[in-house]
Amino acid sequence: MRETTLSVADPHAGILQRPYLWVTVGACALVFLAAFESLAVTTIMPLVSRELNGAGLYAMAFAGPLATGVIGMVAAGNWSDRRGPAVPLYASVALFVAGLLIAGTAVSMPLLVAGRLVQGLGGGALTVALYVLVARIYPGFLHPRIFAAFSAAWVIPSLVGPFAAGIVAQVLSWHWVFLGVVGLVVPALVMIVPVLRGMASAKEQAAPSGQPPAPWALGRLAWATLAALAVLGLNLSREVTLPGFPVAPALLAVAAVVVALVAVRPLVPPRTLIAGRGLPSVILVRGLASAAFFGGEVYLPYLLIEQYAFSPTFAGLTLTGGALAWAGASAVQGRLGARLSHRRAVRIGSLMVLGAVVLALATTALHWPAAVAIAGWIFAGGGMGLLYPRLSVMTLALSTKDNEGFNSSAMSISDSLGGALALAITGIVFAAFTTTTESFAGVFGLAAVVAGAAAAIAPRVAAKAP
Repeated sequence: MRETTLSVADPHAGILQRPYLWVTVGACALVFLAAFESLAVTTIMPLVSRELNGAGLYAMAFAGPLATGVIGMVAAGNWSDRRGPAVPLYASVALFVAGLLIAGTAVSMPLLVAGRLVQGLGGGALTVALYVLVARIYPGFLHPRIFAAFSAAWVIPSLVGPFAAGIVAQVLSWHWVFLGVVGLVVPALVMIVPVLRGMASAKEQAAPSGQPPAPWALGRLAWATLAALAVLGLNLSREVTLPGFPVAPALLAVAAVVVALVAVRPLVPPRTLIAGRGLPSVILVRGLASAAFFGGEVYLPYLLIEQYAFSPTFAGLTLTGGALAWAGASAVQGRLGARLSHRRAVRIGSLMVLGAVVLALATTALHWPAAVAIAGWIFAGGGMGLLYPRLSVMTLALSTKDNEGFNSSAMSISDSLGGALALAITGIVFAAFTTTTESFAGVFGLAAVVAGAAAAIAPRVAAKAP
């Protein structure tokens, strides 16, 4: 009964001590590789598009995995609630590897996009399965530390991923940016296999005979598919042109947002969209913080290149400070543990993100030195490092074994859809203005509104005292 053994382990053990060492290393390695692949593709995609003559599908190569990831999140959450995280984790890794193989051997852009869709499906499921694994394996007092490790594993590739991908593509071929990861995913999974087997054995021994598993939530899968299609539609809305009907792209964009919000309601806890206290606000703040941060981050290097004459390489490196601050703040909140309350960490983190986005807006509108926006983004990274792990911890703390999968998938869906919708809408806002200053101000202004909403809702993550 491996699961029970881990649950009652030495209360002073850390995530890098027995019996958690190999589970921690394997899980963090999977998170690292998923993050590396996401960032590496950004570097090589211009080369891939040129070689495969696929400029028309360039955007879909990024939007597609994000959309199919939502479906994977819901499926893995439902599956984990039915059978535990072991089989969903195996299946998600298999899909992720299959997508890498398809993309890595692609000879046409449509085939590469197909591989990216499969990869996104597996990557989305992988995230949820790992969250449920954490809930089943690690005691509550270690949750802040393991989620801090996950945050670091996600941030570190932003420092090395683009550069490493460029070297691999230049020395070998862009194909190996996909294929090379396959050889690393399998050993990472192998580190976790003993624990997964132990969990399966413990579950079989503890399960009452004749008790049926939780039913498949086919309706939720259908809603997830609709939400994914809405995200794709929003990303493609700018490409729609109808003679004599110039407002068609705007109408399609509005319709896509409405459909996405309607579709997401069954995928998250009740009252999430109206910021109900407790878990609903935890899920909502996660999505809003993601939307504000990533909606602004994408345009910061663009701002530095266009208005401050930075080189593309140096403009990209300016985000390193934010990445390091994210990892550092994650580690600090993990060590503070209960000395820093969840509610306070989320409030401070959301205010830091808001302040950073406002500084970027002010830099754009008032033509302040670029150093102001760059320094501000360090605060944004620190804010995300504080609130992201704590929101993950709160999600599990407010869950039971019967809904850990649902709530973990809801958090990931909010995160993913928040970022996807923000990127699509900021793209529309940026194109709506006639001057670059107005365009950047519009983008950062929208991000500031979203960050302000996250900061306003942050106090509601704590349930109302009786």
